[in-house]
Amino acid sequence: MKKMLSGIMAAALIVSASAAFGSVKESQFSISPVIGGYTFDERQDLETTPVYGIRAGYNFTKRFGIEGLFDYANTELDNGGKGDISMYRYGGELLYHMWPDNKLVPYLAAGYAGINFDGGGINNKTRGAFDYGLGAKYFLNDNFALRGDVRHIIYSYSKTYNNIEYTLGAHIPFGGTTPAVQPVAQPVIPAPAPMPEPAKIVPPPPAVPVANISVSPVTIVKSNDAAATLSWTSSNADKCFIQPEIGQVAPQGSRAISPAEDTAYTLTCSGPGGEATSRASIGVTLPPPPAPAPVPAPAPVVESAQKAAAAQRFCDKPAVLAVEFDTNKADIKPKYKADLEKLAEFLKEFPNAKGEISGHTDNVGGKEFNLKLSQRRADSVKQYMEKDHGIASERITAKGFGFSKPVASNKTKEGKAKNRRIEANFTCE
Repeated sequence: MKKMLSGIMAAALIVSASAAFGSVKESQFSISPVIGGYTFDERQDLETTPVYGIRAGYNFTKRFGIEGLFDYANTELDNGGKGDISMYRYGGELLYHMWPDNKLVPYLAAGYAGINFDGGGINNKTRGAFDYGLGAKYFLNDNFALRGDVRHIIYSYSKTYNNIEYTLGAHIPFGGTTPAVQPVAQPVIPAPAPMPEPAKIVPPPPAVPVANISVSPVTIVKSNDAAATLSWTSSNADKCFIQPEIGQVAPQGSRAISPAEDTAYTLTCSGPGGEATSRASIGVTLPPPPAPAPVPAPAPVVESAQKAAAAQRFCDKPAVLAVEFDTNKADIKPKYKADLEKLAEFLKEFPNAKGEISGHTDNVGGKEFNLKLSQRRADSVKQYMEKDHGIASERITAKGFGFSKPVASNKTKEGKAKNRRIEANFTCE
């Protein structure tokens, strides 16, 4: 057997010397002489021994194939017994090649065979044996490869035994489907590229217009002679308009304006590159109420003149008192009591005068909040008249109006200050 295996391998090497590199092929036959070792289950009391075998295979596809197998081993009892024991195994396996197109092709194997022992008084009845394992083929060329295998073999006599077989050998394929040789593609000679057209000179886009408008001063007091100056500039534009009311203007310029109320002016300038806008606003506040004209009195009678001045200020028309409060407060500060003392003197001079102290606010905060705040401030002035100057309670009515009766615009700081006021309005008898 050893001589046969050596001869087969030598012949295969000679045949394959001039062959090209190979791999697993579909519809291919093969023959594989192998030699290795065989280790028995320790319960069998058989020594590990060399094993000789041969495999005959066929590939259904590049990945799947079958092999018929025959193994022979000669061993001895390792418990002191004498006599040779021969083992024969014959059957078949299914192989799965993992990477069939590589030079090194690992594979999985599983199969079934008959196993028989002869000699040493062992029952030589053939038993069925299942085996599985793995192996690898290393292709030196298309017609020859080296192979190595390991198998786990399981069979039963009186007990179930587990044996290991490990072999090396030659794999000699023949036949099979050879891949068709692809024709060599003829090189494609590209046609000469057309001459590029001369680059077109694209003029730059027109510049985008820029516009700016401003007003000075930003707030004026409403009157017949109050005015502000509206100024504007632009670039990259050929038409400009100012709204409201002004209309088309030159690209640059200025003019005096006297609007009757707060106004936002918009400058719009257009040109080949598009359109641009700019805005400026002006605030208009109401003038303060005119101071009451003094009532002339005879020069010698000083007391009558003072009385007439008091009557001129407080009788039959609202008089604004110079009283200011902290935010959300109704306490009267000492610096504002001088003006309240003038009201007290008036009420003492005219003991039959009756009237109303009214409180007013700006529009900062809600309506309900400002109504209550103005009432608290009016009540504070009335209580001051009663407690500090002895004015009878029934002569004065206190009432809050919130921000319902402004005397100036609440859009400016100055206007809001004028609306936060205390007024006195009495009927003199």
